[in-house]
Amino acid sequence: MVAEKAYKRILLKLSGEALLGEEDYGIDPKIIHRIATEIKDVSDLDVAITVVIGGGNIFRGAGLARSGIDRVTGDHMGMLATIMNCLALQDSLERIGCDARVMSALAVHDVCEDYIRRRAVRHLEKGRVVICAAGTGNPFFTTDTAAALRAIEVGADVVLKATKVDGVYTADPVHNPNATLYTELDYDSVIGSKLGVMDANAIVLCRDQQMPIRVFNVFGDGNLVRIVKGEQIGTLVS
Repeated sequence: MVAEKAYKRILLKLSGEALLGEEDYGIDPKIIHRIATEIKDVSDLDVAITVVIGGGNIFRGAGLARSGIDRVTGDHMGMLATIMNCLALQDSLERIGCDARVMSALAVHDVCEDYIRRRAVRHLEKGRVVICAAGTGNPFFTTDTAAALRAIEVGADVVLKATKVDGVYTADPVHNPNATLYTELDYDSVIGSKLGVMDANAIVLCRDQQMPIRVFNVFGDGNLVRIVKGEQIGTLVS
């Protein structure tokens, strides 16, 4: 019998840095295996999952642009980095028996499918995890914006923004021990206070389409399953 759950369809936004683990660069195999295991646990609850991954563990287009390279070129290089991360997650999922498909906003036919919304929805309906690569396929847009866009397109119930901390704080908890955790915020407060939950384009898109965002600590064991089952973990932006 399928366990009771709060969501039927979710979008999980992972940063590239989340895959670093103890490594200085690239992907920590232990971390990506643990994340894949948690995704499979959620999929086994008959929850449809779309994943969007950044590429910051390999390459940051905006950072290179500040050093002088053309911004459009840098952003395209960053999109290619996300494809590598997505292929790694697909491999980790399939090795533990979870069917997954990488769908890219850039055409890379030899390694993955093109992102087509109707096809993505069909994969979800068949119980496959859909992993969206290459952001929106356009320069100047972050993978945060891509996550908001894909969530709306596939009809997700919520965007789950995975971070290294427990949610959204009044200040950076790493540098300020007195920072307190918000349990709930509205979109305009996030934008007005520049809290850095996601970039402003992503927040506005979610606000306009009434797409809730939950920010949580991806390194807390079982957090993803607990959120799907309805536990109030992290910070809800709605």
